Amino acid sequence: METTRIWLLLAGLNGLMAVAAGAFGAHGVSDPQIKDWLRTGAQYQLVHAVAGLACFGFMRMAIVPANWAGWLFGLGGLVFGGSLYLMALTGVRLLGAVTPIGGLLMMLGWIAVIWGVVAGSFATGA
Repeated sequence: METTRIWLLLAGLNGLMAVAAGAFGAHGVSDPQIKDWLRTGAQYQLVHAVAGLACFGFMRMAIVPANWAGWLFGLGGLVFGGSLYLMALTGVRLLGAVTPIGGLLMMLGWIAVIWGVVAGSFATGA
């Protein structure tokens, strides 16, 4: 499977996980801390699912770093949201130490987008 399809798949998976976690947090949990973890994970993961999809458009505009950004958004969303969801479901707070790694990956994705636009990294000079 080509890499673009893989990170589009990651974007879809992130969107699905975000909606499921958000719904579970809103309707299936009473503990305020767990609700907050699920809500935070869902918000960030959903935003970065959409950002991953936007990278497909950036690639079609020939913004070269969009490929990196797509991967970083996809993996960052999974790590960020996934660690919060696992922490909420298992109570293992040590998983909270993994969450910032996902956040860093997502921030690096935004840096890749900015770099592509500011540096004029357009493959066709568009």
